[in-house]
Amino acid sequence: MQRETMEYDVVIVGAGPSGLSAAIRIKQLGLESDREINVCVVEKGSEVGAHILSGAVIETRALDELIPDWKTLGAPLYTPAEKDRFLFLTKNHALRLPTPPQMNNHGNYIISLGNLCRWLAEQAEALGVEVYPGFAAAQVLFHDDGSVRGVGTGDMGVGKDGEPGANYQPGVDLVARQTLFAEGCRGSLTKGLFETFGLCDGADPQTYGLGLKELWEVDPAQHKPGTVVHSVGWPLDTRTYGGSFLYHLEDNQVAVGFVVGLDYENPHLSPYEEFQRFKTHPAIRPVFEGGRRIAYGARALSEGGWQSIPKLSFPGGLLIGDCAGFLNVPKIKGSHTAMKSGMLAAEAVFAVLAGGKDGAKDGVEAEGYGKALRESWVGRELKRERNIRPAFRWGLWLGMIYSALEAFVFRGLAPWTLRHHADHESLKPAANSKPIDYPSPDGKLTFDRLTSVQLSSTNHEEDQPVHLRLKDEGVPVAVNLALYDAPEQRYCPAGVYEILCDGEDAPRLQINAQNCVHCKTCDIKDPTQNIDWVVPEGGGGPNYPNM
Repeated sequence: MQRETMEYDVVIVGAGPSGLSAAIRIKQLGLESDREINVCVVEKGSEVGAHILSGAVIETRALDELIPDWKTLGAPLYTPAEKDRFLFLTKNHALRLPTPPQMNNHGNYIISLGNLCRWLAEQAEALGVEVYPGFAAAQVLFHDDGSVRGVGTGDMGVGKDGEPGANYQPGVDLVARQTLFAEGCRGSLTKGLFETFGLCDGADPQTYGLGLKELWEVDPAQHKPGTVVHSVGWPLDTRTYGGSFLYHLEDNQVAVGFVVGLDYENPHLSPYEEFQRFKTHPAIRPVFEGGRRIAYGARALSEGGWQSIPKLSFPGGLLIGDCAGFLNVPKIKGSHTAMKSGMLAAEAVFAVLAGGKDGAKDGVEAEGYGKALRESWVGRELKRERNIRPAFRWGLWLGMIYSALEAFVFRGLAPWTLRHHADHESLKPAANSKPIDYPSPDGKLTFDRLTSVQLSSTNHEEDQPVHLRLKDEGVPVAVNLALYDAPEQRYCPAGVYEILCDGEDAPRLQINAQNCVHCKTCDIKDPTQNIDWVVPEGGGGPNYPNM
């Protein structure tokens, strides 16, 4: 069976906030100039929003620019942020601190980012964009001259043995004059583009966090719509970067989340267990007692900011959104910057498509995009905050002191730039690290990982090749288990990785790929970079309803 080829002016990989914003903006520009531009968006989730997970408190700046009448059109922004609280937690106490200026949420909204993306997809389709969920872009296509030609979606119905099964259907080659990659954090195709085009040359290594989130329906007496609470401190040690959020939405719902920087040092640490333990704090527990947990999910996020931004353009394509890393860490927001990156990319692509003789060629590089982004409010915002995240490598106390100096004294104008280091290099040997005794889940406030994965509605076709690939099958036991006590068993928030010892047999790593929530933590944190996350069959993974 031969693969079908479909031709477009623009193909966008990923129906997140950046990809959909790019699609909408391209169509808007086409309408303004009376020019027909064919745009296609492919999304690996079973529906738009199925794989979208964020806190989320959104700053509407980019949305205001993209769709000024979004309120009239019914965008799902229902709960204005009205009250901020910033807490420092010890094991038994909560000290209220002044809210940092970057975390002032006046004028922002507490939302479900997944629902916003569903709404953005409706706006895109109304403009004529073709949106195809359930299709995973599995490979980059290239012209003979090395420029990007488009992407190929994965074959369906391939068995575990790699051979076509009874329901085999070949993927589709989506050919485009320009291809925009909006895969989100640690995109599998983007990772290959970094190497092919040397896009990270001269940039700092990206640094990441793992965000875990639950959605609860709480006792109405505990519900305070519009309240935004952040915390630092317990249960994390002072060498580990991270913190929490509680966002009170509409309908007695509270989103609670915990983020752990993936540059942590102790291989015994489990981000998932730290999250569960956080909910037992005396200042947090009362919010959820008597409530009902509705949803669970996890996702890595790019925290490197200004100094980790790669080269954003290459012949035939661009990087947009979190796959390039536009999160403003001190603000704890990235949706507005992701959307603006998509809009700027759309304008650069439109200029190429309308550029006469050169624009008529395939594989042209939209070189103006990178400069435009760095000179936009996105670039100014990220550059101003560039030194805050790396300062926490000195520990919590020095990090907070330095952050206060940046916020109130330097105001982003310090004549230096602090550097990032690769997260997978930070683990210390297990023998030199303190074990952590995590309490057993109670099934009411705290839960085991497999119960949580069930709540994420994660599902993969079982008879397919494992999408978590080991470059060397001996490394998990010979290196990870021997030196780090198999940290993949703890950093994975979905119970994918297990070390099994069957009787007298040597220990071995079992990969439960069916559990994978597509967070990409294993691809990031594995100490030898031996795990390669690739897309499974389209439509697989979590199905987040309101996250």
